Amino acid sequence: MQELKGHWQTLTMESESSLSQADLLNQLTEEAEAIVIGIGAGMSAATGFTYVGKRFTDAFPDFTQKYRFFDMLQASLFDFEDEQEYWAFQSRFSLLNFFDQPVGQAYVDLRHMMTGKNYHVITTNADNAFYAAAFDMEKVFRIQGEYGLWQCSEHCHQQTYHDEALIRQMAREQSDMKIPANLVPHCPKCGAGLEVNKRNEEKGMVEDGHFHEQKERYDQFLKENQDKKVLFLEIGVGHTTPQFIKHPFQQMTEKNAKALFVTMNQKDYFIPHGIRPQTVRIDENIAEVLHASSK
Repeated sequence: MQELKGHWQTLTMESESSLSQADLLNQLTEEAEAIVIGIGAGMSAATGFTYVGKRFTDAFPDFTQKYRFFDMLQASLFDFEDEQEYWAFQSRFSLLNFFDQPVGQAYVDLRHMMTGKNYHVITTNADNAFYAAAFDMEKVFRIQGEYGLWQCSEHCHQQTYHDEALIRQMAREQSDMKIPANLVPHCPKCGAGLEVNKRNEEKGMVEDGHFHEQKERYDQFLKENQDKKVLFLEIGVGHTTPQFIKHPFQQMTEKNAKALFVTMNQKDYFIPHGIRPQTVRIDENIAEVLHASSK
């Protein structure tokens, strides 16, 4: 069998097939000199924070009946009829997926796996999973925003806001899928309505000072470790926004003969031919593999 590039001692194609996927992941993380972790929606879904099914329909029966939404992500990006309806949905959404979202075991297991290791995380998830799992947030880059933050809908300035008490009041006092008009938050600079701090295709996203601090730490980690034996570990990343994790990870792997690209996903996505000798796919249940690996 062909040996994988980078002189990873555990990784011939034969040894890959003889190890359990949890043991394989453990050996890879132990052998790596640096670990760059990319987290997508599949990670939160694996730990129970799904955007479809009962978790969605139980929280939004009125919205699903009116608009026939397929899932929570589609609903969160919908152009609601007015600001009162927008915040009726978003207040409940923020409580469910940020302020009241419980600890996810898969995130706790990942944190335990990374204890004492040289790692950094980039995530497209905007929920509170890393906070709840007590990650070192200096090692997490939240490139797609946070459900607990707000931004000017006109993006007139690069600053974010938050008001958990107001979110809870919106959820408590709404009726007929609308919050009271006096609870609608507005930009203190231009007076436009505020919206959840999340990237969209038309305007992008407000990127405040905290965002740029996260980005600088992530970029610095990549620079400091670019010539090392780097493990690019992609967990639950699909093809909705491949420009943030999937494509950069693959490109950086191709540029570094000592790097390895490991994708944890039950869906089989295309792997560029140039990095296939440097790629390992883990296709078992993400939460189960991480839990077994953390023991």
